[in-house]
Amino acid sequence: MSDDGVGRTATGRVDRRPSTARPAAEALPFDPSEPLPRLRRELDTGPDGLSAREAARRLAVHGPNEVRRRASAPFWREAATQLAHPLALLLWAAAALAFVADLAVLGWAVLAVIVVNAGFALLQERQAERAVETLARYLPEHALVVRDGRPLTVEARDLVPGDVIVLEEGDKVPADGRVTEGGVEVDLSMLTGESVPAERVAVAGLLGAPLLEEPNLVFSGTTCVEGQARAVVFATGDRTELGRIAALSQRTGREPSPLERQVKKVAWLIAGVATGMGAVFLVVGVAVGLPVTDSLMFAIGLLVANVPEGLLPTITLALAVGVRALARQGALVKRLSAVETLGSTSVICTDKTGTLTRNRMHLRVHWTPGHGTDAGPWAQALVRAAAECTTVTRDTDGELHGDPTESALVEGAADVGAPVDLDRRDGRRQALFRFDPRLRMMSVVQGPEGSGTARVVVKGAPEAVLERVPPGPDGEAARAAAQRLAEAGTRVLAVAFRDLGPDEGTPARRQDAEVGLTLLGLVGLYDPPRAEVASAVRRCHEAGVRVHVVTGDNGATAAAIAREVGIGVPRLEVVATSESLDDGELDRLLVEGDAEIVFARSSPETKLKVADTLRAHGRIVAMTGDGVNDAPALHRAHIGVAMGRSGTDVAREAAAMVLTDDDFATIVTAIESGRRVYNNVRKFIVYIFAHATPEIVPFLVFALSAGAVPLPLTVLQILAIDLGTETLPALALGRERSEPGIMRRPPRPEHQSVISRDMLIRAWGYLGLVSAALVMAGFFYVLWRAGWQPGDPTGEGTPLHGAYVTATTATFAGIVSCQVGTAFAARTDHAALREIGVLSNPLLLAGIAFELCFTAALVYATPLQQLFGTAPLPWDVVLFIGTFPLLVWGVDEARRARRRQRDFSAGAGSSPPWSRRKGG
Repeated sequence: MSDDGVGRTATGRVDRRPSTARPAAEALPFDPSEPLPRLRRELDTGPDGLSAREAARRLAVHGPNEVRRRASAPFWREAATQLAHPLALLLWAAAALAFVADLAVLGWAVLAVIVVNAGFALLQERQAERAVETLARYLPEHALVVRDGRPLTVEARDLVPGDVIVLEEGDKVPADGRVTEGGVEVDLSMLTGESVPAERVAVAGLLGAPLLEEPNLVFSGTTCVEGQARAVVFATGDRTELGRIAALSQRTGREPSPLERQVKKVAWLIAGVATGMGAVFLVVGVAVGLPVTDSLMFAIGLLVANVPEGLLPTITLALAVGVRALARQGALVKRLSAVETLGSTSVICTDKTGTLTRNRMHLRVHWTPGHGTDAGPWAQALVRAAAECTTVTRDTDGELHGDPTESALVEGAADVGAPVDLDRRDGRRQALFRFDPRLRMMSVVQGPEGSGTARVVVKGAPEAVLERVPPGPDGEAARAAAQRLAEAGTRVLAVAFRDLGPDEGTPARRQDAEVGLTLLGLVGLYDPPRAEVASAVRRCHEAGVRVHVVTGDNGATAAAIAREVGIGVPRLEVVATSESLDDGELDRLLVEGDAEIVFARSSPETKLKVADTLRAHGRIVAMTGDGVNDAPALHRAHIGVAMGRSGTDVAREAAAMVLTDDDFATIVTAIESGRRVYNNVRKFIVYIFAHATPEIVPFLVFALSAGAVPLPLTVLQILAIDLGTETLPALALGRERSEPGIMRRPPRPEHQSVISRDMLIRAWGYLGLVSAALVMAGFFYVLWRAGWQPGDPTGEGTPLHGAYVTATTATFAGIVSCQVGTAFAARTDHAALREIGVLSNPLLLAGIAFELCFTAALVYATPLQQLFGTAPLPWDVVLFIGTFPLLVWGVDEARRARRRQRDFSAGAGSSPPWSRRKGG
């Protein structure tokens, strides 16, 4: 034990908080709230501060008082990373082959696609850096410091531990300090999320309290709203609370989203398949006697046919469309990939105040001894006394300003018929003893009204006020009533009074005023839940999404609100002191159990640990936050959600999504939108991949026939399909409406690939093979009608050359026609087309109209015929090709009908969605 009787660690710091409260790298070698003489010895300073020479020496040792930004990778390296993406490498290969084939225009087009995709990706980087830059803006440029015994204005970056700073109303606190003289009210909302200013005065520390709740400490970046004080600096730069949060923000860098990882894996798969098939069939072509030039042309065509040139831009634009749709619904998404990540969210960790609730207190209930919650003159006297024990003011427009709790009391007094005139209240006031966080109450001395006497009125925490009321049955009844009201979700205050005798003067000290009290009663204040939250929570449960509450509030109050909105089905567990949790306890709570959790009295580290635990077990986490202290957790969660109205700039910079209405229900809407976007990405991947088969099969027929069958399709025509006709319908599929029941399915596992085996079977098998068969039928129909036989020459100058050009045109047009059928088939994965409406996607209809017009131009416009090697199609061929969409769609519709019948026969379980996927 130390000489002051407090247990200390080997470093001298009070051992009163979990080791996770402050990372070891930033830990201070002393306790800043220890007795002031001891702290001054630790800092080797005095009431008059440091000398200028000593300050200069310490500046060299400790470094400047600023939030340091981690060095970032150079721009060229980040750009090279994006340009070396696997799918980008394939596009590089496609561009190179286009130039080899003397198709410079299309080669440049593919290069443009590469650059655009890399640009989109680069714009999404460096969010952690921007958050840290925003943190730095909270620091003032200058500070008033005492050096050599004289006040002196210096640059805030030159402050060092041991400096004595002067704080006045309106100043930003330049460093973490201990108040040594006077007192100030400080806006700590950027660190705590609480909008009520906190009083910081030169008093002894609270044993066991977190640093942010110490009544004698001020913190860098916060603002003094009232008062004047002196403070001794105990931490600067990275060792301040602000610096620690900046360090955490930079350590928790953004990781690739599930979609980004899966697209990269798919790109490597495509690369392997494309290059492997090209190499194999190049050898096969030469082996069966094809000229090397023809074999090389075949390999080029095979590679180009395998590369989905439109995939990355289509995904990017589909996500951008999702971003715009969410913005209209109150959710600003800052990173495109976050839209898709929202769709896989399995856990939401939400704040309580302002997100689940309205963040507007009102008087809900009152209790008086002998009368309970009955109304009457006794209730009016109670609420009127509570309203007089306030410091709120009213502006010229009638708006109240000050503590929201006190504003609720003043409004409540008017509601019960006992309005308080604030000017008369202040005119009668003889003394004011402000709220003391250690005593947890405040008091006023009000002068006599009429022929009455002066009165002391006290309000505060019930347990604190009742200690000053003589024991009796009223006290016991009040304690029981206070417990009931707290469990009902209200913030309970007790109100008591003492009339001063005619010869008794105004008490000069609060300990003389707050004695011998008579209990008036209890008031219960309530911040009601938002009306739409309960239905949003119910939708979360239907969708298999768990909801945990992570709040700095009291556990009983938070639990009551949670139960009221439906959080805690099937079971709610409350952690009253979240800071004390270790990793094993978090694993048990979040992964092994089936409860939804209320984490009360949470710190920034608690949020970060919760996000880390959920991520470690494969959960996709959305985390809400509004304060500077929330920035690390917002970075660490898959989806950081900041509040647009009540949130700080730092939280908004750190988050992937900003709620413009601060409403929990908007998060659920965003999850549904994310699921829709993800499903739509899968739809247009099916659509794009389905055309690989009819593009590859013609080259296989050419190679396997050893040239007896001429090439049914040219490389230029393939690129016209991949970059021309298929792009707009694919984008339109990205705007498809949600399929029925999308929010009644459990979240998909994180490891589930965006491209599944069933998708490939559907795309390459059913849709692709049917399309390939129809396309080749069209090709052979045109040739055979002209009298062609296998092996007949079709080159330029031969009698069959015109028929061959028409036949390749039929192949090209046939693939486009099959695209139309594939587009309608891909609109649903499970449901019948009639369930979502055949004509319900006007953008798709417009895209199909464009691709048909584009195809007609390539087929019938003379300049384009010469460029793309096409010829006009006879009407019988056009009519034959015109049946392809119905045939392609019909085959897939029959497959989905069989699948629906099979699922119906198997039956669906009725257990909660998350019971089918344990944990979360």
